[in-house]
Amino acid sequence: MAIFSFFGWVISNIGLSIYHLAYALTHPSMWLDWTDGQAMMRFIYYGGSVEFFFVIFTIFLVLSVIGFWKRALLWKMVGGLEFFSNSIGRIAAWGGLFMVLQQILIIFLQRIFRVSEISFGPLGYVFTRDLSWFAEELKLYNAAIVCLCCAWTFVQGSHVRVDLVYAAVNHRKKRIIDMAGALLFMMPAVVLTWMYSWYFMWRHLVTPKVSASDTLDRMLLKARALRWNVETIGFSPNGFDAYFLFKILLLCFCGMVFLQAVTFFWRSFLELVEGEDSINKNLDRDSMGADAAVPADLATH
Repeated sequence: MAIFSFFGWVISNIGLSIYHLAYALTHPSMWLDWTDGQAMMRFIYYGGSVEFFFVIFTIFLVLSVIGFWKRALLWKMVGGLEFFSNSIGRIAAWGGLFMVLQQILIIFLQRIFRVSEISFGPLGYVFTRDLSWFAEELKLYNAAIVCLCCAWTFVQGSHVRVDLVYAAVNHRKKRIIDMAGALLFMMPAVVLTWMYSWYFMWRHLVTPKVSASDTLDRMLLKARALRWNVETIGFSPNGFDAYFLFKILLLCFCGMVFLQAVTFFWRSFLELVEGEDSINKNLDRDSMGADAAVPADLATH
């Protein structure tokens, strides 16, 4: 009986998600008007809620059903999402160059010119920080590369993969394994990480503190005392003090990897039904030139 109760709960939440989405779109001030503490609390609550999960899950189901029927449309959605992941990743990857250049600048200013701080004055606003601030800020570049380039790396086929079983099976079984992996491992892991990270971020942005165990009514009561309390505490007296950005990057990581899991599921389905000729169809992979191109039969391993 428990399994029937579970499926009943899932089906009812899928049905309610349509209502929740329609209500949210037709009443944006209820959750987007952040001058109202209760609207902001609703945004915080629903961002990590079961209701939000089922809205996203229902959208995925609807688009999947439409795509299974109109495969040309599904290929366009796959291409669009892969283009998004590639674009964000390629831009974020430049953080590696900035990180190296900034480190060289810090060494020269500190060791040779004996400078203790750096000042910038864009548009008349002077931004001055100690060299130790810029030294610790290098970690932000590293975090941005990891969080924003992960989906791009997946599209490029650059993640480490253990092929104990996968390499020995045929095309059809490989695509089934890929679909199962995206649906049963990638998506649940990212959803779980998002739900923890969402409240982890907001606990460092507002006060009173919010928690995943809070009900909506309890959070609306807290809205009376709600105010911004952005984390500005560094590990050293003059060190980097914007660690809330790392929490935001963690959510960006979850969102992009979830979209890539959806994309990979759809691509695996299309390659399953269309056969081996569709492997890596319209896949935009980086190359150092013709000699560095990866053969299609090796790109899947």
